[in-house]
Amino acid sequence: MIPGMNPRQMKQAMKRMGIQQEDLDAKEVIIRLEDKEIVISNPNVSKVNMMGQDTYQIVGEESIRELDATPDINEDDIQTVVEQTGASEEDAKAAIEECKGDLAEAIMKLKKD
Repeated sequence: MIPGMNPRQMKQAMKRMGIQQEDLDAKEVIIRLEDKEIVISNPNVSKVNMMGQDTYQIVGEESIRELDATPDINEDDIQTVVEQTGASEEDAKAAIEECKGDLAEAIMKLKKD
């Protein structure tokens, strides 16, 4: 905000410059990263459109949630890898975990070894 300018004048100045701002009624904002989530509670979210490009301004209470990187491995997945490679169930499970749940990659890895 520019000191000495009331909100109405500010809105008119932004409109003249082609800037449109919209306040969004968000309940929570989650930014998902590779290994964690940034969670912003009670956010004030503004969507600003300037020259056809949308940007978001977020203000609120931040917290971090760690993500569990361990894939869900079921017995069918293990049996599929065992049948395709002839590996033991333990080796098959370890390969699936190492390949983050990608069965094809786990099979290829075990066939190379």
